[in-house]
Amino acid sequence: MNLLVRGGRLVDPANALDGVLDCLVLGGKVAEVGRGLTAPEGTPIVDATGKVVAPGFIDMHVHLREPGYEYKETIATGTRAAALGGFTRVACMANTEPVNDNRAVTDYILAKARQDGWVHVHPVGAVTRGLKGEALAELGELAEAGCVAYSDDGHPVMNAGLLRRALEYVQPFGLPIISHAEDATLMAGGVIHEGVVSTELGLRAIPSAAEEVMVARDIALAELTGSPVHIAHVSTAGAVRLIRSAKSRGLRVTSEVTPHHLLLTEEAVRSFDTNTKMNPPLRSKADREALQEAVADGTLDAVATDHAPHAPAEKEIEYDLAAFGIVGLETAVPLLLHHFVHGGLLDLGTLITRFTVGPARILNLPGGHLGKGADGDLVILDLDQEREVDTASFASKGRNSPFGGWKLRGFVWMTVVGGRVIQQKGILRGGGR
Repeated sequence: MNLLVRGGRLVDPANALDGVLDCLVLGGKVAEVGRGLTAPEGTPIVDATGKVVAPGFIDMHVHLREPGYEYKETIATGTRAAALGGFTRVACMANTEPVNDNRAVTDYILAKARQDGWVHVHPVGAVTRGLKGEALAELGELAEAGCVAYSDDGHPVMNAGLLRRALEYVQPFGLPIISHAEDATLMAGGVIHEGVVSTELGLRAIPSAAEEVMVARDIALAELTGSPVHIAHVSTAGAVRLIRSAKSRGLRVTSEVTPHHLLLTEEAVRSFDTNTKMNPPLRSKADREALQEAVADGTLDAVATDHAPHAPAEKEIEYDLAAFGIVGLETAVPLLLHHFVHGGLLDLGTLITRFTVGPARILNLPGGHLGKGADGDLVILDLDQEREVDTASFASKGRNSPFGGWKLRGFVWMTVVGGRVIQQKGILRGGGR
């Protein structure tokens, strides 16, 4: 597909570009970036004057639920949500049914993505069979089938010896292991951060140490094996300190943070709204401040949504019994534009880096930049658009978000995949890829 995007402020951190530039896509690939570009006759032209043009965003941590939990989400609905949210690539976790621990499941996910997907879908394979933490999954087979990483997300690999073997085994494949850093014995059925709020509300608590113990262990294993380890959904100041130290020593350790941990604290749980129940839990104000500082200085490499859709019946029950997790694909970008960019906590280029360069490098993906020959995947942002978050209008099947009703400034105006406009002004166009 051909497309000429003209006159926008093009921000491409991977190529150190930030200025009013045109971007020409021919045959689905970036042909040229520059001023005053012309295109072959008949090429659609998008006037991006007053908008921000960036490489398509990458969400390296989503749950598309298919196969097995299609009542929560499908590849079709999840990728529609991604398109609306400005994400042109998503990496989907292995906790499906059956678990993505073998080639057959990976093949199914990729086939469904080709058939129903609106954006690029990259499967993440399981580390252990059935996510049980007892025996390694078919790691080589998963790599050959097209997985971009391994993770038992939702389940920590508690057996350090088993994780060490996994880190050593995957070295020839060049794929990272994504750690769900949580000591299950310290979590012990907790549902909220251990602190003043948990004491006052009488809810079972999860201490920060449950995360930090495992982060320390996984860093030690990365140092022992020389293999890359990625820490998912970092939520504590202690974990940030450990990761910062590991990076200063040159270890192959990367990490991500979610918008909800950057914006909310344990105080939100006082409402008993089960949309504030997530794993890891919302932490203290000091933890939130440490995360904000770490995403700004690069200690945290990427922002990822941990998009976790659930059916209403799984959330509209007692707090203790409700499922963990919230949806995030359609709210991540406007939330951070409003509170971080407009709020002065983060410059626009850094935010775009965390949504593009960071995840692309961690997962060795072809996206994340607009250099010549790159896939023609773009997102165009309207920094001045103001709107209220309406969960009822989500493309995702999930409505489980604590951000409903929030009034935000800064939204995704257009999403382009392979030179094809798939979303404009909140309206999906075409019908998938």
